[in-house]
Amino acid sequence: MNSKKRKNIVEFAMGVIAIVLLVYISSFIHFRIDLTAEKRYTLDKSTKEVLADLDDIVNIRVYLDGDLPMGFRRMRRELEELLDEFSVHGDRMFQYEFIDPLQPVDKAERDAIVRDLYDRGLQPTNIQENDPRGGSTQKMIFPGAIIGYKGKERVVNLLKNNPGLTAEENINISVQGFEYALVSTIIALKPDSLPKLAFVHGHGQLDELETGDIAQELVKQFEVHRVILGGEVGGLNPYSVVVMAGPTERVSEADKLVLDQYIMGGGKVLWIVDGVKASIDSLSQGSTTLAFPNDHNLEDLLFKYGARVNPTLIQDMQCAIIPVNMALPNQNSKFVPAPWVYYPLLNAPSTHPITRNLNLISSRFISPIDTVGMNSQISKQILLKTSPYSRTLNVPLFVNLRQVERSPLETEFNQQHLPVAVLLEGVFPSAFTNRPLSKMNNGNPFNFHEQSVPTRMVVISDADIIRNEVSQRADGAYVTPLGYDRYSRQTYGNKEFLVNVINYLNDDKGLINLRTREFKLRLLDKNKVLEQRVQWQVFNLVVPSLLLLLVVGIWMFIRRKRYVSNR
Repeated sequence: MNSKKRKNIVEFAMGVIAIVLLVYISSFIHFRIDLTAEKRYTLDKSTKEVLADLDDIVNIRVYLDGDLPMGFRRMRRELEELLDEFSVHGDRMFQYEFIDPLQPVDKAERDAIVRDLYDRGLQPTNIQENDPRGGSTQKMIFPGAIIGYKGKERVVNLLKNNPGLTAEENINISVQGFEYALVSTIIALKPDSLPKLAFVHGHGQLDELETGDIAQELVKQFEVHRVILGGEVGGLNPYSVVVMAGPTERVSEADKLVLDQYIMGGGKVLWIVDGVKASIDSLSQGSTTLAFPNDHNLEDLLFKYGARVNPTLIQDMQCAIIPVNMALPNQNSKFVPAPWVYYPLLNAPSTHPITRNLNLISSRFISPIDTVGMNSQISKQILLKTSPYSRTLNVPLFVNLRQVERSPLETEFNQQHLPVAVLLEGVFPSAFTNRPLSKMNNGNPFNFHEQSVPTRMVVISDADIIRNEVSQRADGAYVTPLGYDRYSRQTYGNKEFLVNVINYLNDDKGLINLRTREFKLRLLDKNKVLEQRVQWQVFNLVVPSLLLLLVVGIWMFIRRKRYVSNR
């Protein structure tokens, strides 16, 4: 064996050994370069912290498998890639599987599985597919997952279905929300003590049934309590977030001091305060109701913090529909759907993580909010606003159902984007500075704070945003899902909006910022696809073959030249 041949064998052996070592080392090192503009394959810092803190296996069962339409196949692929990333950063504390709930051939078994998933809270969606013969079939899909951790389980519905968007846009929005949905659910499953949330009562606020659906959603992340202030300063200190949901009676000065000092200590408050009282029950039982200012006695408090709920009523051409009896007297009832300008459908801007990718928000008899004051320590941001075709009416005002017979004129609705929900953040001054306080706090001494530490609050001018319908049945009261409209049969974004608000107020890990991530939807131009279909097919067939022939030719030329020179 000559030296040249021996040298080639040694080089070949060293190359094989180097490759084997490289593969072995790479099995212990996770290395990935994310070249996407929006860094869609890079986990957020807060996500990595949550995953690194796991001390038990997270089991995820995703019910998105089988014969899926194209959009849902993309959802499955994106979710699988994300779960792979979770597994790597979670020190392999992840077990996941994709399940086709419609796989069983036996119809009884398949129906039992579907019924069980529905009862657990997974929301199915029906997809209409075209078959080769020109017909169509309905197919049920469960785009969601069940996450288990330390003996507890939670359901995550992964599909965001906004009726105003295309199927591709809804799929893209759903993919954007995967990381936030999964991480927030894992946090909720951790056995650590949950933060406490208080619904304030004692001033005519919405009762437990009227806020039953949102409370049921919040118990997944909070200990939810119902509290009466009783004029005791410090009574709210154990609570991370306080909700004032629809007071209809005057709040006493002593209770206002309790709220004020809670905020001065860094407490977060969600104010849901009606500017105007209008009885929906009176309207449904007759044809007229009286709208008049709501005397809740919170005006000075909110004004000091930077917001004012005006005692006026908004009408909006972008509104919900209601059934109206159009029959003449002494005739059988004839209900027809009609737009009701007193029920605005509110726009949720995409400029803030709270409102990003939300459906329209349903409201009733809502009032505009002004941001007031020039305090540079307080920042203000509009979270919800009306459409470009709105107007305000002064109260007292008689509201009559017969107003639906008159078509609204666009020229009369000349006010645009009236604010109805405002986020306030910063350092707030106390509303009780330079006021006598000796008789407050039930006569007991307390440490008064004139200025808050940095904190935040949200002001919403309609209690119906958080109110769910309650119907009485033979077996008891039934709570309708928040935001569901039984006339249009669509679910508005009320629940998701409020959960986002409360999570933002309570957020210490920055998880809510995951909602700001945006994946650009880069769709093909369907017209160009049809026009240039043939030439791109030819290009894809011919060009790769030519490149391959070119590479082979170059390689043979180099090999022949080297062989001739060696001779």
